[in-house]
Amino acid sequence: MTKLIKFGGSSLANGDQYKKVINIIKKDKTRQIIVLSAPGKRFDDDIKVTDLLIQYAKAVINKQDYKDILNNIIGRYKDIADTYDISDDEFAPIVSIFNNLPKQKYSNNEYLLAAFKAHGERMNAKLMSIVLNHLNIKAKFVDPKELGIVVSKEDPNAADVLKETYENLGHFGYGNEKLVIPGFFGYTKDGNMATFARGGSDITGSIIANGLNIPMYENFTDVSSIYSANPKIINHPVPIKKMTYREMRELAYAGFSVFNDEAIIPAIKGNVTINVKNTNMPDKPGTLIVPEGSFQPEHPITGVSSSKHFSALYLHKYLLNKEVGITLKLLQIFQKYNISYEHMPSGIDDLTVIFNKESLDKITIKSLCKEIQESIKPDKLNWIDDYAIIMVVGEGMRDAATTISDIIDPITNENIPIHMINQGASQISIMIGTREANANQAVKSIYNEFFE
Repeated sequence: MTKLIKFGGSSLANGDQYKKVINIIKKDKTRQIIVLSAPGKRFDDDIKVTDLLIQYAKAVINKQDYKDILNNIIGRYKDIADTYDISDDEFAPIVSIFNNLPKQKYSNNEYLLAAFKAHGERMNAKLMSIVLNHLNIKAKFVDPKELGIVVSKEDPNAADVLKETYENLGHFGYGNEKLVIPGFFGYTKDGNMATFARGGSDITGSIIANGLNIPMYENFTDVSSIYSANPKIINHPVPIKKMTYREMRELAYAGFSVFNDEAIIPAIKGNVTINVKNTNMPDKPGTLIVPEGSFQPEHPITGVSSSKHFSALYLHKYLLNKEVGITLKLLQIFQKYNISYEHMPSGIDDLTVIFNKESLDKITIKSLCKEIQESIKPDKLNWIDDYAIIMVVGEGMRDAATTISDIIDPITNENIPIHMINQGASQISIMIGTREANANQAVKSIYNEFFE
């Protein structure tokens, strides 16, 4: 069974971390497809290589001196190369490519920025292939263009993969050598580099695992498992041994940060099993993320998470349920302001609309509320800026008759006001709305009820 393994930036930050990664590669011969991020932080106040490349790009765009930034970037890779006594001749192509980035032609500054950022991963994959071959491990650098990873061109720094990518990957052949692939970017049909928006290397790993029909995708990070709650809220939370894709999606939506929830969609579509493991403790089993078809839950609750980046619009109007087209009016106003909403729970006289407040500003909020007041004429209209969502998730919830009361009771026992309760159509999640100040205590109360 061929495995795909992906390493994040913290796993590749310096020569010592590289050694851990190479030991992981060597330990299992089936680990043949290797996807890499750019080198991350070596210590708390350090700068990621991607951020240095953004500085480099901006200096070029603004016609500023970039010599020190460039030397800093090259130095990060040279330190790793020196760990393995890579010769200057072997390392020279990496230096040349970084030096020549400002001399290339780009369609516009956005494409320039994307190309500069992409080279953090691109050069790290080149360096890793050099190091592996230096250690007599047969390896080949494979550029996303060679794989046929084709992406949209509308936003070169937030690209989407195109369907033809999977057909291209289906025709890609390889032998027994290790394939070292940079994550985070692909190529438009015009041949320009474009990067994914968030979770870039995770997305690449998912795409390739799907396209090459790889059954196991090992994602190495700096944690040993995905935990049942945030360790910053709960001391030593229970590690999750196995969970389904949709459990991961639900929990990631409300704060689980190990995986970007959008990053695993290609893997979901390809029925790929994902194993989240720790680069620093690779022998620990980690957490398996699996299709739900054959999954048998051991507990009613898999995890509880919270997120505080929400705002809510509360609207009260008598006989709201009798007024035809009121929801349409609201949606048309949201469309006018280019605003998407997250949830819209309602009653006979009340309606709450929940937004991701990171996409809103005070001027937009003021204009939005004014237009809703004038168009719908509610009896009451309140904007709640400190809204939090608690997400309780578990495949076992469907078969446990008392789960909802077991979730609500500990919250009410703590005198925490509940502003919204919503059970997902899949019946594997309960969403609870509360104020930011109460979110952490709500998580603790639910966690203690199910896990302590």
